[in-house]
Amino acid sequence: MNGRNTMVNLNELIQQLTLEEKAELLTGGDFWHTRAMERLGIPAVMMSDGPSGLRKQEKENDHLGIYGSTPAVCFPSSAAVAASFDTALAQKLGCVVGNECQAEGVALLLGPGLNIKRSPLCGRNFEYYSEDPVLAGQMGAAMVEGVQSTGTGSCIKHFAANNQETDRMVGDSVVDERTLHEIYLAPFETVVKEAKPQAVMCAYNKVNGTFCSENGTLLTDILRSAWGYQGMVVTDWGAVKNRAVGVRAGLDLEMPGGSRRGTQQVLDAVAAGTLTEAEVDRAVYNVLKLVQTGIENHHPDAVFDRAADHDFARHVAEECAVLLKNKDSVLPLTEESSVALIGDFAAAPRYQGGGSSHVNSAYISRAVDCMPKGMSWTRGYDQASDTSDRTLLEEAVDAARKADAAVILAGLPERYESEGVDRTTLEMPVNQKELIEAVSDVQPNTIVVLYNGAPITMPWLDKVAAVLEMYLPGDGVGAATMDLLYGKANPSGKLPETFPQKLAHTPSWFNFPGENGITEYREGVFVGYRYYDAKEMNVLFPFGYGLSYTSFAYSNMTVDRSRMREGETLRVQLTVTNTGKLPGKEVVQLYVAPPAGMRRRPVRELKSFAKVALQPGERREITFELNARDLAYYEPLLHDFYVPTGCYEIEVGASSRDIRLRKEVSFTAERPLPRMFTEYSTLADVVSDPKGAAVFGPILQRLAEAAAGQASAGDTEGASRMLEGMTLGTLVSFGVLTEEQLKGMLEGLNG
Repeated sequence: MNGRNTMVNLNELIQQLTLEEKAELLTGGDFWHTRAMERLGIPAVMMSDGPSGLRKQEKENDHLGIYGSTPAVCFPSSAAVAASFDTALAQKLGCVVGNECQAEGVALLLGPGLNIKRSPLCGRNFEYYSEDPVLAGQMGAAMVEGVQSTGTGSCIKHFAANNQETDRMVGDSVVDERTLHEIYLAPFETVVKEAKPQAVMCAYNKVNGTFCSENGTLLTDILRSAWGYQGMVVTDWGAVKNRAVGVRAGLDLEMPGGSRRGTQQVLDAVAAGTLTEAEVDRAVYNVLKLVQTGIENHHPDAVFDRAADHDFARHVAEECAVLLKNKDSVLPLTEESSVALIGDFAAAPRYQGGGSSHVNSAYISRAVDCMPKGMSWTRGYDQASDTSDRTLLEEAVDAARKADAAVILAGLPERYESEGVDRTTLEMPVNQKELIEAVSDVQPNTIVVLYNGAPITMPWLDKVAAVLEMYLPGDGVGAATMDLLYGKANPSGKLPETFPQKLAHTPSWFNFPGENGITEYREGVFVGYRYYDAKEMNVLFPFGYGLSYTSFAYSNMTVDRSRMREGETLRVQLTVTNTGKLPGKEVVQLYVAPPAGMRRRPVRELKSFAKVALQPGERREITFELNARDLAYYEPLLHDFYVPTGCYEIEVGASSRDIRLRKEVSFTAERPLPRMFTEYSTLADVVSDPKGAAVFGPILQRLAEAAAGQASAGDTEGASRMLEGMTLGTLVSFGVLTEEQLKGMLEGLNG
């Protein structure tokens, strides 16, 4: 395969293949490679798990980390990277990981994961970015751009509505059209259109009754036709059901290889006429294009410096940390203070998730090896157990009592969070909770550092002085933790997901993980903060929240237009000032609050964000640009996104619950909704439409005036509402209209 005239050469190559050879190329050669075809000089290329780091397997028949992998660098998990709210950082991370792939001969990195965090219980949430589709999409696009800038391909996953591990291979995600497009497909759409990944991995599960590997609506109608995707679609490992049905739906490559079943299914389907050879050729072309791109873009002289990449992993971890509490500015610590470091994680750190993304770290930075003068360590608890060890507990309490401050390293052991298993609780291990309670009883300057892939409850929150959320920070964990505690780095992360007060408050509480293999997404678009903010529900920490060792002020917000139409861009500007005494970084978040309308919409939705570094006293102007899509919701009547006429609030803040500045912008829609009204439509529904209001509005007004004249005192509003609930047919029954008049008015309205 040479690199010139790719399209012509690949098509010519396909013509030289037998049907059986074509069918064989649509299945992997082994666990990690595409199939080679020596007769025509078609090589195999290798794939590897990611994106927390390269997991190149040393044995062929392994997907879940049973066998060892090549020593590499473990970077912070996607949950942590999202907390940085820094697309430039995500892009650089992609470059570093992509280069490691080049050095190890890996053509395609399997990541990032773009699935929405529907519930904090999903066991694989540490691999995913956010509960918000804009944040997930923008961070994912940056990561893909970084990876592919090195010549390594990126494979986004798991497409689509793959939001739990329970029944993950057989479960059916039942999602309405609006919710699917607005929430769960949106990150994939962003990455496909902006970053053009070389591959998309279809998920195990069903969506609305059809397995993703056989779902033509997803793989062809949406992915290829609507979004213009031109890359390869590969199965998750073992996700294929009927190979021939998959090819017809838009699936290209089945992984892993090793079985003849899929090949025979393709051959039998072509023979039976249920699959055409042209459909097979299309899939073969996409596989060969990936192979050719991998060969052409491979840099055989590529090398990577594990020590330098480890230092970068440490830097990323520092940028991702979220300061949740800092009473009386107890942080940063001073090296002159005596500090009791407590926790098993200090010697055996929790820094990555379990399952297929598990990286074999060449070097792990431990907190016990990075302690400054004045800090001493006690174990406090055994992370392999949930039961308190009285000796360990008493030793920790005694050390804390004698020190100026206590730092407890706590969180979730790896056995709590892993691919294949969902969590059942938001609680930490009992021994860790008891330790925090006991230490904080004797030490008012107790600081808790958390290592976890997803939200937890914090019944001890009011008793401790500070909380630093590190998520899963990669193998630079120890040094990064110390740099943050002692002020060598200033926490600048923001929460990419809401931390609820209790599990029962979560939007999917009654519908996660479903029953009998069916999961109904009944909360609709009200996922994460969209739900909590609409409910005005108290949360532990809101979406976008995070403190700093310094402070920031927002001012001088302007918009360049007060009215907006389709095709126009709105420019939003404001000034951010570092009002504290230390250098720091602030994440400025822009939300849109829509008007009330026919569809129920969230109170506000994130549409853009920017991270800015400021010295003390420094101010910087931030500019955002919004288009009509940023104001839109997905309208099922159009099967497309739609912006209704109305006034929209453009909000800027430091979290979804901390809005600092607002401006109002009106939007005028230029296309009507294709609504059809019948005699069973209510007056309220009809007059909500401009055309309907023109026809039936005067009638409703006359009826309302008559009702007001007859209504008892104080009951005018009730009478009006009753009228709005009447059907158009009732107007005939009550003698307001004749049947012929109603028929003519409906014909004119629907015409």
